[in-house]
Amino acid sequence: MKPVARALVIRFGPIGEFVLSLPAMKHIRDAHPKAEITLLTTPQFEALAKSSGYFNHVVPEGAPAGVGGMLALIGWMRRSRFDRVYDLQNSSASSFYFNALKPFAPDWSGTAPGCRLPHRNPNRGRMHVLERQADQLKEAGIWPNAPTAPGMAPPPDLSWILKRAPPPRPVPGQSKPRPYAVLAPGASKSDKMWPVESYGELAGRLHAQGLDIVIVGGPTEDGLARAIQRTVRHARDLTGRTDFAQVAVLGARAALAVGNDAGPTHLMAAAGAPTVALFSQASDPALVAPRGYVAILQSPSLKDLGVDEVLKTAQVLARPA
Repeated sequence: MKPVARALVIRFGPIGEFVLSLPAMKHIRDAHPKAEITLLTTPQFEALAKSSGYFNHVVPEGAPAGVGGMLALIGWMRRSRFDRVYDLQNSSASSFYFNALKPFAPDWSGTAPGCRLPHRNPNRGRMHVLERQADQLKEAGIWPNAPTAPGMAPPPDLSWILKRAPPPRPVPGQSKPRPYAVLAPGASKSDKMWPVESYGELAGRLHAQGLDIVIVGGPTEDGLARAIQRTVRHARDLTGRTDFAQVAVLGARAALAVGNDAGPTHLMAAAGAPTVALFSQASDPALVAPRGYVAILQSPSLKDLGVDEVLKTAQVLARPA
């Protein structure tokens, strides 16, 4: 195979899996230090990817609208003449890109049938994202000692975000910032959400133990924050007001993070927050759970997960005030 001068990495979402793909992205950069590497992604990840330093270019056009958009994207890929593609998405859409580039497709790492660097492991669908992508890069020949055994791959490293973060602002009348817990009560689907009433009760009990409460999430999740504020009036609502990097920084400085299986929980765990991650049967933590200083609590229905159990776990994990 020819030397890799121009490489393409494909990774869209969801948010949690994008965060879990950061170690693979870093390893691709380390394996090709002089190559011009482009990430094909979606707009929500553009700023985070640019700030990582892993890519020379970030193209946020990975989910084009309509036939015209798809043809334009394929045309751009042809003109770019990539030597190698690392498909970390491994979806029907990304496999379509490979097929559209034939018979002159670049060396392609992934699961697209007929690609030159296939991820052949028949158990890949039962592997956690971190080990699965390490195994894919091992088979592509750039990670010979990849940590592929269950639970062996380390969590993502977001230290590059924390180094660039401004120091916390002093609070008038306080010699040091008060410890706080970050709650992430939202999720992409309702069956992945612990009831907001439970979050409210947990917030009240954590506040009574000396922790300020901060609530994060997307702009449509402000109603969840208001419901929690009915229990803890001074809880700080940051829903819709933080980007991915700011959520990570909040987690890095928090005494505790509690959240559902959603992007903010992954970001805070990767940043080093002591994290309680709540899973229903809608997703399998063995495949997609955040890694780090993390406790996983799973219940077939999160409605059945009691506040006492979450609080007890949180008290064990939380950083001392």
